[in-house]
Amino acid sequence: MSLLDALNQDMKQAMKNKDKQKLSVIRMLKASLQNEAIKHGRELNEEEELTVLAREMKQRKDSLQEFEKAGREDLVAGLQDEIAVLTPYLPKQLTEEELHEIVAQTISETGAASKADMGKVMGALMPKVKGKADGGLVNRIVQQQLS
Repeated sequence: MSLLDALNQDMKQAMKNKDKQKLSVIRMLKASLQNEAIKHGRELNEEEELTVLAREMKQRKDSLQEFEKAGREDLVAGLQDEIAVLTPYLPKQLTEEELHEIVAQTISETGAASKADMGKVMGALMPKVKGKADGGLVNRIVQQQLS
């Protein structure tokens, strides 16, 4: 089942359950996917859908951190609810151990030896973990292994 089909089914269920929060988040995600499809002038493939979904999740996580720093608990709760609605649509996230293995494998594949090769490693690594791991965490692990 495609992401859009899953969103449509969940949207119908949210309407039946009168779950306004979930309905709002699903509609927002569908709008983002449709805007991206219009921008490309065609239907999105699975990878492009995943990119949009990851972008939406990242925006919320970044906002959540900012609101927590500012002590805006009223906004923090709403964002946590939105993140909870978006999370089931993301692919299973890699554990730190799995990331360490993938990073080590990619470093050996690229022949990287120092932090100067960071860009080469990240370029080869990010397509492998796209949507399955936070970019900041991946970056930190690569830096640790290259130093």
